[in-house]
Amino acid sequence: MSKIQAAFAKGKAFIPFITCGDPDLETTAAVVRAAVENGADLVELGIPFSDPTAEGPVIQAANLRALTGGVTTDKIFGLVRDLRRDVKVPMVFMTYANVVFSYGAERFISTCREIDIDGLILPDLPFEEKEEFLPLCRQYGVDLISLVAPTSENRIARIAEEAEGFLYLVSSLGVTGTRSEIKTDLASIVEVVRQHTAIPCAIGFGISIPEQAKKMAGLSDGAIVGSAIIKLIAQYGRDAAEPVGAYVRRMKQAVSLVE
Repeated sequence: MSKIQAAFAKGKAFIPFITCGDPDLETTAAVVRAAVENGADLVELGIPFSDPTAEGPVIQAANLRALTGGVTTDKIFGLVRDLRRDVKVPMVFMTYANVVFSYGAERFISTCREIDIDGLILPDLPFEEKEEFLPLCRQYGVDLISLVAPTSENRIARIAEEAEGFLYLVSSLGVTGTRSEIKTDLASIVEVVRQHTAIPCAIGFGISIPEQAKKMAGLSDGAIVGSAIIKLIAQYGRDAAEPVGAYVRRMKQAVSLVE
């Protein structure tokens, strides 16, 4: 069992997404630690990119703030080295293929291994093109995490069969962002996934309140939340760690109520 899969073994997982360097790396470190102290089972760290095509306006703005503040991939690697002194839960990077390419794929992925990053999510990497990165990820023991969207349809089974770490199930069409309700027939997608893999799947995109997190964790193995957390960071700036910690605690309690 990989470290990522082990994070789901204790019950339903809560996974916060945090954009690195928004508003600065010191705040990111404080927010990550607060999230973990309050029950986050796995942390998704966003490496900012100038054209984040999967993101809605909230996370786009966070990317812009981080890049304007001078964050770089190397500085983010330094942040993770610091976090790893005391943060034991799995951490994965969420970024775009171009970030990995421009850094140098082998240098990027080997550094992930060195700093104890457990997985990599590249939302703009089509499943059919994952071979560009998969051999390197396998060589260095970094799970290349696949996404399944409502539009994946007849590809869901194949994506599930080849999944590593956990499967990221996109709840709705379009970009990230909070939604008042999620209408996709996720139960049938999860059913197909379950028939083809024992790897856990977690639902993200659009989850912002405890009731939604509980519902999504009831359908899957966990809930992923990004925009609602990024909104708190935008609101509180360098004082965001405490409100984010309180939010994560409420969300983790909600998913823990699922039988």
